[in-house]
Amino acid sequence: MSFLGVEASLTGRTWVGPGVEVERAAELLVQRTALPQAVCQVLARRGVAPENADGFLAPSLRDLMPDPRSLKDMEKAATRFLEAVAKRQKIAVFADYDVDGGSSAALLLVWLREMGCGATLYVPDRIDEGYGPNDEAMAALAADHDLIVCVDCGTLSHGPIAAAKAADVIVLDHHLGGEVLPDAMAVVNPNRQDEDGACGHLCAAGVVFLMLVEAGRQLRADKRKGPDLMALLDLVALATVADVAPLIGVNRAFVRQGLRVMARRERVGLTALADVARMETAPTAYHLGFLLGPRINAGGRIGQADLGARLLASNDPHETTALAERLDTLNTERRDVEASVRAAAMAQAEERGFDAPLAWASGPGWHPGVVGIVASRLKEASNRPSIVIGVEDGIGKGSGRSVSGIDLGAPIQRLAAEGLLIKGGGHKMAAGLTVAEDKIEAAMARLSELMAKQGAHLGGPADLNVTGLLMPAAATVELAEMVEQAGPFGAAAPAPRYVFADMQILFAKRVGDNHLKISFGDGLGGKLDAIAFGAYDTALGPALEAHGGARFHLAGRLDINDWRGRRSVQLRLEDAAAA
Repeated sequence: MSFLGVEASLTGRTWVGPGVEVERAAELLVQRTALPQAVCQVLARRGVAPENADGFLAPSLRDLMPDPRSLKDMEKAATRFLEAVAKRQKIAVFADYDVDGGSSAALLLVWLREMGCGATLYVPDRIDEGYGPNDEAMAALAADHDLIVCVDCGTLSHGPIAAAKAADVIVLDHHLGGEVLPDAMAVVNPNRQDEDGACGHLCAAGVVFLMLVEAGRQLRADKRKGPDLMALLDLVALATVADVAPLIGVNRAFVRQGLRVMARRERVGLTALADVARMETAPTAYHLGFLLGPRINAGGRIGQADLGARLLASNDPHETTALAERLDTLNTERRDVEASVRAAAMAQAEERGFDAPLAWASGPGWHPGVVGIVASRLKEASNRPSIVIGVEDGIGKGSGRSVSGIDLGAPIQRLAAEGLLIKGGGHKMAAGLTVAEDKIEAAMARLSELMAKQGAHLGGPADLNVTGLLMPAAATVELAEMVEQAGPFGAAAPAPRYVFADMQILFAKRVGDNHLKISFGDGLGGKLDAIAFGAYDTALGPALEAHGGARFHLAGRLDINDWRGRRSVQLRLEDAAAA
């Protein structure tokens, strides 16, 4: 049943509220804790029992950190890594070109620098070399290095790792493994098929951090001291959010503590990037995912693949300023390239319809560097797992993004095993593939079947999930801060979306190209400001601007606005419906 009877909002969506069991759990939390109803609603949705509420709101790395040795090959990997450091052997770091790969590489490079060691960074070109290790690059690195550490890649790279036989290879990855592992000295991956999956939510940077924890343990046992690992958590937090890793378990602690580290502005690369992105407040998960992450990714998408890793690893303010400005420029170019691909992909997918278990689109000449981000946009529009494929010379290179609760990586890997894809892999929330042009239709039809088996077609494509009701007078800075403690919010932990029912629009003004700023009240003295980004892309902006005194239900997320030392709450308005 729809929430407040909203079957078709101003953006055409059905509002869906919490189920009866979640509402009961929220009431129990209210009764047994001193927490506000709005916070208890968030905790209930996350399945937090009353006795665990305090611990959930203050996640501790000490309590949530898994034992690194619970992962297979971890002890062996750390021992070989430390041996290379002790013997001053030549080390190469082979990294993926996205934020997780760049952050993972930076973790190792910064740690090694603090131990007085250097390393060679190698990031493959997305267009010329594609994802992951390749034979030529690995053989060349092996000829001149004693140890190659592959981060955020390598689990399926049997041939390239075999080509690196002149050196030892360690793989630190999180992508789904196959039945047979490559012949590396160590493959540390919580998503190996012989792992129990307890750490399967970690991104690659989380795995790298655990190896550095194990390395620190071995150093202490040897009466030696290693670098301060807590100071590296800003990199782990950045990768966790940008790679859309589920914000559960230790990932919550990584991000929470990492944001505190980042707020100190001690990492010159992130500071330079935050400045060019005009970040004027303390960092949040939103900033990592939508301001910093896209700029770091821009190098791998349409520029030079190693720019992000170099920015994150550098301690030279002049170099980082130049790199940050270059990445900011590339990000602007990326937006232009993305816009044309997105328009074509959306039109094609909409024509195909959003009722199927899978939304997908393919087209000639679509830049492979932006198909992933366009897939994200398609997923948001359709509420379906989405694939976008760019075709060049008879070969399609695609990227996919999934919705919460639907595993995309395993089905993609299955398609590769069935011969429908040239290659493919990934993890639950994101995947990549290469496919012959004449097999795209068949591959997508088969993938749609596999998505249906997971129930990808059951949710309404236009559903808007809401957390509960709130009154303007209750939307205080204190409440917003308490709600934020239930975060960080992101993958597998959506930010709460509150509904303000039967509100009067007191002020409405278009700002910028297509945004709307409003003020609304309940007629009882309670008032709140709101901003609706992209409101004029739908009927939301025009309807609220020309409200004519009509009353509306308003749905959105609470934001804390910092302006010249003054903190206030505003609603980030996402939808509205006639009251």
